[in-house]
Amino acid sequence: MSNTFIKPKFLLLSFACLATLLIQSSCNSYKKIPYFEDVNMAKVTSEDISNYTDLTIQPHTQLAISVSSKNPEADAVFSNNIQNAGANTSNSNYGYTVNQKGEVKLPLLGFVKVSGLTSQQLSEQLEHKLAPFLSAPSVTVTVMNFKVAVIGDVLRPNVYTSPSERLTITEALGLAGDMNITAIRDRVILVREINAKREYIPVDLTSKTLFQSPYFYLKANDLIYVTPGKSKLSTVSDKGYQNASLIISALSVIAITISLFRR
Repeated sequence: MSNTFIKPKFLLLSFACLATLLIQSSCNSYKKIPYFEDVNMAKVTSEDISNYTDLTIQPHTQLAISVSSKNPEADAVFSNNIQNAGANTSNSNYGYTVNQKGEVKLPLLGFVKVSGLTSQQLSEQLEHKLAPFLSAPSVTVTVMNFKVAVIGDVLRPNVYTSPSERLTITEALGLAGDMNITAIRDRVILVREINAKREYIPVDLTSKTLFQSPYFYLKANDLIYVTPGKSKLSTVSDKGYQNASLIISALSVIAITISLFRR
């Protein structure tokens, strides 16, 4: 008769094994959650920023070009191009759109090659080109359609427009509400189109080496894809099925342990 009963020590050992498995699984999962795990938390450290480069103008970039000089009538020719479009920066006619050849058509100057230049470089170039027509021209160039897309396992996947030409991966993820707890932080993919090519760039957010990456600073029209972990499926699957699976797994562990001790 004694063999038909499960001894208490078997039950205690079984539950201990189950608890150990659950704790170990939890610890292994947690190791993949924090960002920048290799940062020295014992002291303040610093490093030089050597991977930032100014944004360069590319085809399809929309530019706001503001000109001021001692000739207000001529200045208005440039500003009207912006004012007539209103404040809607999504309007394809807003400002000056760079064509496929990397050019924009400007008043007084005609077609000007702008592709590959920074906003500051173009401002200086236009001031030089306008000097024969205007008295002491001052030119300000702003990229108006700097946008990036963030999709995948984030809180708010969307297309985000930046008011600045300097936007980082971490800032873009912040705009999207950060990655969900189920996201795989060392398997983020950056998709970039440049020079008529599309690049797929793996990004690891668990290491601080990200800050020195040439891809830390984003370019216009970049796409960030955050890979969801397998546990993501459990958050959208049927809860009853999940609970049943957990119970069956627990009972299986207990049964195997009891079987081993009864041999």
